[in-house]
Amino acid sequence: MNQPRARLREMLASGNLIVAPFVFDCLQAKLAASAGFDAVYMTGFGTAAARGYPDLGLLTMTEMVANARAISQAVDVPVICDADTGYGNPLNVWRTVREYEDAGASALHIEDQVFPKRCGFLAGKQVIAMDAMAPKVRAACDARRDRDLVIIARTDALQVNGWDDVERRARAYRAAGADLIFVDGIKTLDDLRLYAEKIGDLPLVYNGDLLPLDELKKYPFKLTIHIGTMLAAFDTMRSLMIELKRTGQLSVGTKSNVFGDFVRLMGVDEYQALEKKYAE
Repeated sequence: MNQPRARLREMLASGNLIVAPFVFDCLQAKLAASAGFDAVYMTGFGTAAARGYPDLGLLTMTEMVANARAISQAVDVPVICDADTGYGNPLNVWRTVREYEDAGASALHIEDQVFPKRCGFLAGKQVIAMDAMAPKVRAACDARRDRDLVIIARTDALQVNGWDDVERRARAYRAAGADLIFVDGIKTLDDLRLYAEKIGDLPLVYNGDLLPLDELKKYPFKLTIHIGTMLAAFDTMRSLMIELKRTGQLSVGTKSNVFGDFVRLMGVDEYQALEKKYAE
């Protein structure tokens, strides 16, 4: 049994909102887990950015799976993964699901954008026909060998076609077998309200930070993936680079407690204990 997958299923069944912060590497995933989060979200935007690319469909399935595997091995909490469009037709989706499953992912989402896709909050998105996406959802569900693996169907139709089409697609993808439905591109509180009102009877994913988590818990969402951590990490790192260039020093360094915290988080003590055990 894959324990993180089973735990994710249990959390989804509990009715409590699952909060999964954006992470794009193992360090961030470890920080999230140590802070007490019950799950993490491997962001495609961040995974691309960490490799120097914008989120415009430039990364391959192999690169995304490699990151999913690394993060899944680094933490014991469920890892929810971006799988873009599934990288092709239903047959490609089949292989994609198998690869993510083997990598240790607890959940993955595929979307109905035209490939090459782009970040759900960027302009210029296009979507494939609903009747072309539904077979991909069925293929994703059929491909999994572990029934605990959560399949999420994402639609990007809101900015393209509006709420009526979104509702049709959401219900069709749920009927095709998706465990969760994910409408991306929710940019306003009005859209957040409509999201809950129009399809709140479905198990939903919300991506964004329009409300504090305590207020968001009043909405009928099963899972929220929180983009704020990625943006804050970018802003903090940018500010520190500017500060170091401008002043020649930083307030945090090897003489601070932060270095010790870093070392402990990475498990240096545990690895050194193993080193000592096998040296005897």
